Amino acid sequence: MSEEEKRKSREERLDRIFRFALEIDREKTIGRQTYLSDLSRKENDAEHAWHMAVMILLLGEYANEKIDVLHTVHMALIHDLVEIYAGDTYAYDEKGKETQAAREREAADRLFGLLPSDLEASFRALWEEFEERKTPESRFARLMDNVQPLMLNAAGEGRSWTEHGVALSQVLGRNAGSPEGSAQIWEYAYRHFIHPSVEAGRLIRDREEPFS
Repeated sequence: MSEEEKRKSREERLDRIFRFALEIDREKTIGRQTYLSDLSRKENDAEHAWHMAVMILLLGEYANEKIDVLHTVHMALIHDLVEIYAGDTYAYDEKGKETQAAREREAADRLFGLLPSDLEASFRALWEEFEERKTPESRFARLMDNVQPLMLNAAGEGRSWTEHGVALSQVLGRNAGSPEGSAQIWEYAYRHFIHPSVEAGRLIRDREEPFS
């Protein structure tokens, strides 16, 4: 390959990377149902991913199994990028969940396909690892994905929960796998975020609580 061909190849690679970088700016426009802690507005996907990533840096030592923290942060930062095309599916939207997997897989094909092939493969692998929850890192990342909105809901008077009439059984169902990431963090989150919300009537008490 001539020097000119090498230059053009480098230029094309950079073009694709910057196109992807610009496209993911759209994540800032994807709204979620969870309010900020000051209740001024609802958060967006990019804010959620950033918050998760920092929480992983802070709480990684509490994982059930030793984790590669940086690898886990990478998953947190890209896990919701597909929602640029697929949209956010609210945690307790049962109808939306019926099509969620198909919508998000199609979105992953489209979005990661913007990247050069090596980066496409690595980003896709991270996204799939998060979805499959088979590694210690993915289990901890999924825990953070669940605990971050629990924390914000507890701080924000449970507004999102009360608006949607969310019950304790729904929250526990959503968090069925959370102890696999960290039993210690899950119990802390239950005692500090969920139980007080049940006691305050912000979550409908429709079953017994798991911790006395």
